[in-house]
Amino acid sequence: MDQALKTMINNMPEKTGKSLQEWKKILKAKAFNKHSEAMNFLKKEHGVTHGFANTIVHLSKDNIDAPEDLVAIQYQGKEQLLPIYNMLIATVDQFGPDVVITPKKGAVSLIRKKQFALIKPATKTRVDLGLKLMGKEETARLGNSGPFGTMCTHRVQITSVDQVDQQLKNWLKEAYEKAT
Repeated sequence: MDQALKTMINNMPEKTGKSLQEWKKILKAKAFNKHSEAMNFLKKEHGVTHGFANTIVHLSKDNIDAPEDLVAIQYQGKEQLLPIYNMLIATVDQFGPDVVITPKKGAVSLIRKKQFALIKPATKTRVDLGLKLMGKEETARLGNSGPFGTMCTHRVQITSVDQVDQQLKNWLKEAYEKAT
C-alpha cells in the first residue's frame, strides 16, 4: 500500500472522527448505488473533506483493488511508461509529507488540500500529466487540459523519462504550492 494512503488511513480517526472500519460500516448500512452519492453523504452529513470522503468511499467498495493494483492495471500493456510514472511520484514525494497519492481506476490523483495534479497513461506511448495552474498561460508544451476537462487547467504530454525535466518539475511544484 502506498505510504501516503497508509498515512491518510492512520490519520482518519483524528481528521474525520472515525476509523476506516467505522466509515465502512456506516456506508454499508446506507448501501449507496453511486460513488458520488456516498461522497455527498460523507461531505454533507458528516463534514468529511473531499479527499477523505473519496478515499473512504473508494476503500469501502467490496472487492476493491489495492492502490498498487490500480496502478498496475492502469499500466498493463503500457509497462514501458512506468519509469515516467515513478519519476513523477518520486518528484512529488520530495514536496512534503502532505502530498496524498490516490490511485483510481483510470488515473492517479495528487492531492495536497486540493487536487493539484493527475497522472494518466493516455496511450501505449504517452503519459498525460494534468496540472491545476490557474492563470498560467499555455505554451507549446504546457497545453490546455484536453480530456481532463475541469479537473485540471493544463496538460503536459510525456513520452520519455527525460521529459520529466526541471521545467516540468517546477510546474508540478507550482501546482502543489497553489493547492492550499
